[in-house]
Amino acid sequence: MNGVELFLLGRTLMKIGEQAMPQVKSGSPGSTRSVLIVLGDLVGHPGTTVSEIAARTGLPQSQVSTAVARLEEAGSVEAELDPADRRRRIIRPAAKPSVRVVDVRAAVIDDALTAALAGPDGAAPNPSDVREVAQALQLLAQRLTPSVAARARDLDTTATEPSHANYRHGTPSD
Repeated sequence: MNGVELFLLGRTLMKIGEQAMPQVKSGSPGSTRSVLIVLGDLVGHPGTTVSEIAARTGLPQSQVSTAVARLEEAGSVEAELDPADRRRRIIRPAAKPSVRVVDVRAAVIDDALTAALAGPDGAAPNPSDVREVAQALQLLAQRLTPSVAARARDLDTTATEPSHANYRHGTPSD
């Protein structure tokens, strides 16, 4: 597998995951993906700001603001004015999970995975194939946690930054 194949697999898995989640009954429209990315970042970095989330996730600040508003509306996060800078808000996950968070956490992937693995003619996949893929996904989820992705991102940024040892008088040395 190469990087492009891995990237495309990731997109496919995101789409299957979106199909597995219960649909929002009401509220403002918006990207489920960005809401999940923002909530995931908030869980790892409670007591943060919209601009800090945008910097860590790479999402545009406007998209993060919209996601935070949706999460507040659902009762999934709490925000308060930053005492050091009253123009900013400090955001953290709600002390008690909202009904929506409970519903999403309780959702299983079985139906979405079965639909994704169905044949081109719509024929149901072999149940053992569905179980095998579900087990492989469970193993990947255990091994490839968000902290692994953060370490990979950190490695990527250090690999692209020029090393001071390789520079002389402002120009790269050979």
